[in-house]
Amino acid sequence: MTDFKYQKPFPILKDDTPYRLLTKDYVSVTECEGRTILKVAPEGLELLAREAFTDVSFYLRATHLKKLADILQDPEATDNDRFVAHTMLLNQVVSAEGELPTCQDTGTAIVVGKKGENVFTGVNDAKHLSQGIYNTYDEKNLRYSQVVPFSMFTEKNTGTNLPAQIDIYAEEGNSYEFLFITKGGGSGNKTFLYQQTKSLLTEENLTKFVQEKIYDLGTSACPPYHLALVIGGTSAEATLAAVKKASAGYYDNLPTEGNEGGQAFRDLEWEKKVEEICRKSGIGAQFGGKYFVHDVRVIRLPRHAASCPVGLGVSCSADRNIKAKITSDGIFLEELEKNPARFLPKEAPHLQPAVDIDLDQPMEDILKELSKYPVKTRLNLKGTLIVARDIAHAQIKKMIDDGKPMPDYFKNHPVYYAGPAKTPKGMPSGSFGPTTAGRMDPYVDEFMQHGGSMVMLAKGNRSQQVTDACEKHGGFYLGSIGGPAAILARNSIKSVEVIDFPELGMEAVRKIKVENFPAFIIVDNKGNDFFKQL
Repeated sequence: MTDFKYQKPFPILKDDTPYRLLTKDYVSVTECEGRTILKVAPEGLELLAREAFTDVSFYLRATHLKKLADILQDPEATDNDRFVAHTMLLNQVVSAEGELPTCQDTGTAIVVGKKGENVFTGVNDAKHLSQGIYNTYDEKNLRYSQVVPFSMFTEKNTGTNLPAQIDIYAEEGNSYEFLFITKGGGSGNKTFLYQQTKSLLTEENLTKFVQEKIYDLGTSACPPYHLALVIGGTSAEATLAAVKKASAGYYDNLPTEGNEGGQAFRDLEWEKKVEEICRKSGIGAQFGGKYFVHDVRVIRLPRHAASCPVGLGVSCSADRNIKAKITSDGIFLEELEKNPARFLPKEAPHLQPAVDIDLDQPMEDILKELSKYPVKTRLNLKGTLIVARDIAHAQIKKMIDDGKPMPDYFKNHPVYYAGPAKTPKGMPSGSFGPTTAGRMDPYVDEFMQHGGSMVMLAKGNRSQQVTDACEKHGGFYLGSIGGPAAILARNSIKSVEVIDFPELGMEAVRKIKVENFPAFIIVDNKGNDFFKQL
């Protein structure tokens, strides 16, 4: 046997995060049996969590915004790439005013803490971090997305966005380090585990694997992505935990080579290869092009000889990750970009004009107008939309199953899959971007048979059953840009009215009036699917 040697699994070599001081309050130092103890009052944990989840809901990292700006300067970027990137920058300018969050899905609150052995709080840290999270979601225009089960099939929204996911690890030293994440359903659902074997670990096989599996991500998690690929892991859960942290930039300063102790490392060569594969996929920034990803992190981990878990995941266009630390000098929070307007070009990118579509004409006329244009056509929508998500669709299906007619509003108007955040005072709407279309796929054919869902608007790619239903019944699926929910609320949504199932809260059916609402034809009435053409 070789000699014992302990290797820290994830040896982060440096921390170049820009921090700002929140406060020097709630922190003190004392001596105990020769140890320097950092005492943190519970109010400090509450303050930190409240401020972290406030900042990350309205501001993004400057490095992320710089990558969006770079797309606008790339001559190889498509019109669609540039349109999405420019819209996302405009969205961030609106969000940075502090009223409308970047994305309407303000996410599951996730806290990863590394607590030094010489840090003393004297309380249940998770409880006080949760209090801070509660305060943010109560005070700000965020959305409550967490549901709790009372039985296998009975659930209820908590109305607080709790519970949060809070994972606290023990570390050496007398500092307390944090990573705060808000993870929306779109990007959360695009985290994959593949149980592979040693045979994957060849140049040819790994290349083929990546070429196939990036299509599992699709566009419903709102690209361009910060993509993480983790090869190996001592367990499946270790692999997936590494994916989440790597996509958040947490492991950017790992070593770039392995050692006998099994340290995690970034493989820079494979990061370039995976990025190039993503560029060549043609998926682009949601509607075709080069920018499916901003960047790629490939992390290599040790593994059991009989296993080779592989994790794939993303941080989406709402790159909501923020670091923090508590030391003897105070409580510090990562500095996010408060002036995103500095990344905007002097002039908007020159694009081919969009096709205007009047949604207030009869459904027959809307369908006739859409049938004139090929998939990938950019549209400018004006008029009435019906907003309905998963639970509303389930309620309407139950009505049909019970022999009741489909509501006329579902026949007379296009349906927008979305669920808003809270509405700021004096505004018609809170942040109100599209949700993932695929969750409604099982309803499409039956609803079209009854004259509903003839024009659908949401984000992401859809299954073959939707393409078949559109061809069979003469319907259309239009793609909206996933991510820029604040600018839609500010510029496009003119009124919002709850018209059915008010007891469902965020999931209630709404009627909204829109102007200058951008969309693309993704699936048409002839059996064409834009994403199948890539």
